[in-house]
Amino acid sequence: MPLNTQLFLDNLLNKGYSHFCTVPCSFAKNLINAVINSKNIIYVPCASEAVACSIAAGLKMSGKKPLVMVQSSGLTNMGSCITSLLKPYDIQIPILVSWRTYKEGDSEIQHQHLAKSLPNLIEAYGYKHIILNQDDEKEATLQLEKCNQENIICLLKKGTFSKIELLQEHQIDLSKYPLRSEYLKALNKDFQNKDTIFIGTTGHTAREMYTFMDKTNNFYMAGNMGGALSLGLGASLASKNVIVCGGDAEFVMHMGGLATAGRYASEVNLTYILFDNESNKSTGKQDTEQKHLKYLDIVRASGFTVTTETIKNISDFIKAIAKIQNTKGLRFFHVKCDNDKETPRPPLDIVKVKEFKNG
Repeated sequence: MPLNTQLFLDNLLNKGYSHFCTVPCSFAKNLINAVINSKNIIYVPCASEAVACSIAAGLKMSGKKPLVMVQSSGLTNMGSCITSLLKPYDIQIPILVSWRTYKEGDSEIQHQHLAKSLPNLIEAYGYKHIILNQDDEKEATLQLEKCNQENIICLLKKGTFSKIELLQEHQIDLSKYPLRSEYLKALNKDFQNKDTIFIGTTGHTAREMYTFMDKTNNFYMAGNMGGALSLGLGASLASKNVIVCGGDAEFVMHMGGLATAGRYASEVNLTYILFDNESNKSTGKQDTEQKHLKYLDIVRASGFTVTTETIKNISDFIKAIAKIQNTKGLRFFHVKCDNDKETPRPPLDIVKVKEFKNG
């Protein structure tokens, strides 16, 4: 039996926990939903795991009692914060890390290494690890209390928490926008059999490209969230024509890639399409809480060419895409979209390539 999620959260609240700093993970979806639903703990969705760790450190140093929740691949993003802030300054914070598994032949290759080596990574950081108790809410709470006092990272296995749905007030309605698949179908039609390389960011964007863009030259990036633009920049600096298909959550994870790309605006043929569904679709459709961001202003300031305002329909998308064909430059499109139903992951032999095809 999984932990009773609401009872577990109530126990944490009774212990005085005040903030939940997270980059969402599907293993923790039910706990995250319970936190979002609660009026007694502050949910802090973060652009990256390093940001989550640093915010939590600031809260702890100010007398608050935060928790951090990330997935195993994200623990690598936290490495510098852990080893150069938490450890030397002797700051303890409960850090929950989902321990992602991997089966031979799976296409989720970003989890393959840490599926076995996560304890070694934690040890290299100078920490011990424990696995969150899946049977007793009280014992699980005491484990996190120990992590609040010692250099211990708590690992979370799949199926630990009972089901919690987001309250209606926290669910996002995007039905006024086209499904992302409709935009992808338009790209498939306009760029079929052409020399453009499409790079799909990790998660459902790449999965949907595999389903709806069968006539284009696609690279499906299984992991490295936030790195799709920089991967595309590298390819474009090698004279490839590149279109990156990204999302709102990955846009903010490594925004330094925007500034770096802007330095080469006159040298590349690179287009970044941000498909904005306002949510973390892969982890339960929680709101990314990024409505305050002015995406177009950010990329303009970074050196990108922005030829259109936010795109909200297929007709405007097709017109915008037509203008960039047979031209060179560094371009950006902000596209609002609804969520499709879940599509299959690309198979391993399609995902695991180490060279781009001619393009």
